[in-house]
Amino acid sequence: MQNKYSLTDWLPTTKKEVELRGWDELDVILFSGDAYVDHPAFGSAVIGRIVESMGLRIAIVPQPNWKDDLRDFKKLGTPKLFFGITAGCMDPMTNHYTASKRLRSDDAYTPGGKTGFRPDYATVVYSNIVKRLFPETPIVIGGIEASLRRVTHYDYWSDELRTSILHQSNADLLIYGMGEQPLREIITLLQKGVPFSSLKTIKQTAFLINKNEELPKNKQWKDKALASHEACLSDKKTFAANFKHIEQESNKLFANRLTQDVADKTLVINPPFSTMTEKEIDASFDLPFTRLPHPKYNKRGVIPAFEMIKFSVNIHRGCFGGCSFCTISAHQGKFIASRSKESILKEVEKVTEMPDFKGYLSDLGGPSANMYKMKGKVQEICDKCVSPSCISPSICHNLDTSHQPLTDIYKSVSNNPKIKKAFIGSGIRYDMLVPEFNKNADSKDIEEYTEQVVKHHVSGRLKVAPEHTSDDVLKIMRKPSFKNFHLFKKTFDRINKKLDLNQKLIPYFISSHPACDLKDMANLAAETKDMGFQLEQVNDFTPTPMTVATVIYYSGYHPYTLKPVKTPKSSQDKKDQNRFFFWYKKENQNWIKNVLSGRGEHELLNRLTVNDNRSSKKPSDKKFVPHHAKRKK
Repeated sequence: MQNKYSLTDWLPTTKKEVELRGWDELDVILFSGDAYVDHPAFGSAVIGRIVESMGLRIAIVPQPNWKDDLRDFKKLGTPKLFFGITAGCMDPMTNHYTASKRLRSDDAYTPGGKTGFRPDYATVVYSNIVKRLFPETPIVIGGIEASLRRVTHYDYWSDELRTSILHQSNADLLIYGMGEQPLREIITLLQKGVPFSSLKTIKQTAFLINKNEELPKNKQWKDKALASHEACLSDKKTFAANFKHIEQESNKLFANRLTQDVADKTLVINPPFSTMTEKEIDASFDLPFTRLPHPKYNKRGVIPAFEMIKFSVNIHRGCFGGCSFCTISAHQGKFIASRSKESILKEVEKVTEMPDFKGYLSDLGGPSANMYKMKGKVQEICDKCVSPSCISPSICHNLDTSHQPLTDIYKSVSNNPKIKKAFIGSGIRYDMLVPEFNKNADSKDIEEYTEQVVKHHVSGRLKVAPEHTSDDVLKIMRKPSFKNFHLFKKTFDRINKKLDLNQKLIPYFISSHPACDLKDMANLAAETKDMGFQLEQVNDFTPTPMTVATVIYYSGYHPYTLKPVKTPKSSQDKKDQNRFFFWYKKENQNWIKNVLSGRGEHELLNRLTVNDNRSSKKPSDKKFVPHHAKRKK
C-alpha cells in the first residue's frame, strides 16, 4: 500500500521533508515519545492532522534523542506559534515497567518493539530540554501522561506524591483529555492575533500563575479551591479528600474551575469542553490519514501497536463505567462521543482497500465495546449529575442502554462483501447484557445483540472483565456482583447451544486490588475453577495516576467516604495473591495446601485440590494487554 503514497502524504519529520513541501518555516513543531504512525488511533497523528487542516504548517519529531547533543530538538528551528509535546499513547512509566517495577523488554510503540527510545517521564524531559533551548517560545503539553498528571498525584514508580506536571516540566499550557476541541480554539485565537500569554480561559486547559496573581475573569465559571500540594504532602487523608472533587469535576458537563496552590504558584484547571458532537468526532476521524507508519521505519521492523490496530475501527470515545482502577474516564470522560454510521462505514471501506487486508476486521469497538450511542434519556438530569459512573452500583434509570444502533452497525459492516468477519476485540460490558442487572433495558434488544456477537463477531473467544468474585472488592472497583457473570455465562452458553457453536468466554481478573486479601483470591480461584475456567488473562493491580484505586493504595483511605481501606503492597503479598490464579500449576499446589491449611480453610482447600485432568493443561502464553489500557491517546 505504501507505493500508493508519496513521502509528502505524511506530515514532515525532518528538515528535508519540510523543504519537499516548499516550506521555509513552521507554525508548530510537535515532539512525540511514539514512532509516527499516521493513523486516527495515534494521538500525535490526530493533533498533527488537525493543525494541518486549519491551514498551518506542522512537523512531527518522533522519539527525539534526549541523550546526545540534542540535534533532534534543534533541527527544525523555532516554530512561529508554539512547540507541542506528548509522551505518546501510554504513560511512559506504564510503558517501561511492569506492576512489579521490572523493566519491560519491549515497547509496542517503537519499530521492532525495541526499548530505550523514550525517557522515563518523557513529557517532563522533553519540555525542559525545549525550554532551555528556546526559552521565548511557548510550550503546550498534552497526551495521556500530561492529562493524568495535571494535578498533585501519586507516582507509583518513584513511590512519592508529585506536583502537577506543569510545575515539573516548565511548560506554558497543558491540554488534558482528548485534545481536539481546546487545540482548535487555541489555534483559532492565535490566528486572530491573540497573544499566547492571554490564552487563560480556554476550556480543558491548565496553567500556572503566581500565587498573588488574580484569576483570569470568566463570569460563567465558579471556582473550587483544592487543598494545596503541601497540605496533601503532610496529610494523606487530605490528598484522598482532594481526589473526590477532581474526579467529579472531570466528569461533569458543567464543571467548576479548579485551583491548587503549589509552592509560590497557583495551578489553574479550566473546566472541560462538552462532549464532542457527532459532527466534531467525525471531523477528527475523517482527516486524510494514510493509516500507515512513516516510511522511515520500513527497514526497522514492524511497530507492534500498529499491527494490533491495523485492521480495526474505533466507533466511539468515552466510558461511563467509572471503574476505580481505570484511567479512561479521567482522560476521555464518562459521556460517550459516537461517530456517525456513515463515517464508520467509510473507514471500514478504507481498511478493505489495503492490499494486505484479508477480509478480517480485528476490532469494531471502543474503550468499552458496547456503549455506542448510549446517553441520558433526559439531558437535564445528566446536566446536574456528579456521579463518576452511570452503571455502578446500579444502572442509572436515565441511561438509554439500547444496543440497537450498535447491532445495526455490526450488521451493516458484515454486509460489506469485502468483509469476511468483523471481530469485537474490545472488552464487552457483559453486565449491560444481563436483564436482571440492566432492568430498564428491552430484553429482546439485549438478546439480539448478544446473539449477533456470538454468531458473527467472535473468533472462538469472547473477552469480558468481571475483574473479581468478591462483592466487597467489586464494590471498591465499581463493578457489579459476580452473580451477574454467572447469569451472563448462562445466557452465553444457551446461545452457543442454540447456534450449535463452541465459543468460549475469556474472563479478565485483577489481583492485589485495594480491599482484596488472600482469602478473596482463594475464593476467586475456587469459584472460577468450579465454573470450568483455567485463568490466563490476569493482571496484578498497577497504581496509575488519577484513579480512585491509586488514591486508596497510597493514602489508605477511600476518597468518597474517607474510611480506611487495606491494600496489599509488599512484593510478597502481591506474589502470593497472584499465585492463586494458577492453582492448577503443580508448583503451586503444595503452597496453596500449606496456606489454606494454616488458615483453617479446609473447604476452600478441598475445592482447589486438583482432581481432574485440567491441571495438565498449559495456560495460554498470549501476552496480556489490560482492556482498560488500550487505545489511549
